[in-house]
Amino acid sequence: MPGYGIVDDTAGMLPWSWALERLTASHDYWLATTCPDGRPHVVPVWGVWLDESLWFSSGLRARKARNVARDPRCTLTTDNANEPVILDGVATLVRDRPAIERFATAVDEKYATAYGPDFYDPEQNGCYRVTAHTVFALDEKQFTTSPTRWTFTDA
Repeated sequence: MPGYGIVDDTAGMLPWSWALERLTASHDYWLATTCPDGRPHVVPVWGVWLDESLWFSSGLRARKARNVARDPRCTLTTDNANEPVILDGVATLVRDRPAIERFATAVDEKYATAYGPDFYDPEQNGCYRVTAHTVFALDEKQFTTSPTRWTFTDA
C-alpha cells in the first residue's frame, strides 16, 4: 500500500473501471455526514451512479438532509466491506426536472420500484447528487497492492 510502507510502486493498483463496477452495482450505500455539534452521522441509503456522480434521495426533514444543507461535504461507501469504494465529495440538492427524471428512472430500474419523478419533490423529498473530490478503493484479496485513490481536480 503506497504511503503505508508496504510497497513503493503502483503495481497491482485498481483500475477506475473496477471502482465504477462497484459504485454501479452496490445495492446500498453508507452515507456519512456531520451533525451540527460535530458528531458523525452514518446511515444507509439507496442510490445510483449516474452522470459521473453518486445520487441518493432523502426527506428534507431527515437528519442526513439537514446535515447536508448545513455542510454539503459527505462520504458515501459501497455496501461490500471486502471490496469497498469510498467516495468523498459534495452533495447538491437537485432541482432540475430532467435530472430528477433521469434519477427516478435509474432508481426505479435498479430497485424494481415505481416511485417516478414526482416522488422526488425538491420541497419535501430531495434528490441529491454527490460530486466526488476523491475516491478510494481496495480489494481485500489483494490487500497489500490494491489500495488506490483517485482525485478529481475539477470537482
